[in-house]
Amino acid sequence: MKMLVTGGAGFIGRWVVEKLLREGHQVICLDNLSNGRKENITEFIHKDFTFIEGDIKDEALLDEIFNCNKFDIIYHLAASINVQDSIDDPRTTFYNDTVGTFNILERAKLQMFGKNSKMDGDEWILDPTESTYLCKLVFMSTCMVYDKSNDSGIDENHPTKPISPYGASKIAAENMILSYYHSYKMPTVVIRPFNTYGPFQKTGGEGGVVAIFIKNALKGIDINIYGSGNQTRDLLYVKDCARFVVMAGFNSEVNGQIINAGTARDITINELADLISKGRCDIKYVKHIHPQSEIMKLLCNYDKVKKFIGWEPVYTLEQGIEETEAWIKEELGCLI
Repeated sequence: MKMLVTGGAGFIGRWVVEKLLREGHQVICLDNLSNGRKENITEFIHKDFTFIEGDIKDEALLDEIFNCNKFDIIYHLAASINVQDSIDDPRTTFYNDTVGTFNILERAKLQMFGKNSKMDGDEWILDPTESTYLCKLVFMSTCMVYDKSNDSGIDENHPTKPISPYGASKIAAENMILSYYHSYKMPTVVIRPFNTYGPFQKTGGEGGVVAIFIKNALKGIDINIYGSGNQTRDLLYVKDCARFVVMAGFNSEVNGQIINAGTARDITINELADLISKGRCDIKYVKHIHPQSEIMKLLCNYDKVKKFIGWEPVYTLEQGIEETEAWIKEELGCLI
């Protein structure tokens, strides 16, 4: 099968690309490298993998890509992902995460129905002179759209609360994704993985909390905790996340739906810092940059995805941290 992975040079994207290639699919990766890195995908350069450096807001480039290819599944992961940046620069986040998603949707719809096809009631009348091709679109959303968790965890019916432009832009894009399922019968699914960590995640200011904490512990640098440290996160190892993303594309049971993935275990940032530091560095508390964007408790209920596609996490938090630390040691060496 031929796959398009937007954001495929990013942290989660490169793991999705790797899994698809291992399963024998042909993959085209589109990434503007604002968050991704060419180093993440260097090992994949062969006949079944094509990298295109470009932006999902570049409509001429998207037209060229879709005119030259017919995709079976589109894994749409490209996005602005930094919550704090979205507060400082909401325009960029909105255009990347919402408008960019609309651009992908329109090309997928065109691939399915052609330029001259029309709707008659709720049925499409296809132009027999045009070449059309069915594809499914998997949209990567985020757990950051939710309101804080209760003790039973967050399922897909849990209230949303966009406390940042990042969360709001994702919700807007989700609604567009689902509207194309209902309006045009396009196979789509919205996936909401919880906080993902693992190898290939950046260890600098744009990285995730686990990668940053590990880097600091290895170098003996203070671990800084924003706020009280009592906020909790459900931390999902990236290999489990990539398996979830890929499986969502192959299962029609979840078409037109929203599905979560997490571990059903949350940990406070204070506990996480202790688990990672192991006495190798000091832990300090600093003033939160944007405290209004903090969700105090995130705990996933993944019963729905377990029921419909048989996914559940394989890695424990301790196993994931161990693998991540080994990768940071080996791959980054003195650069960490």
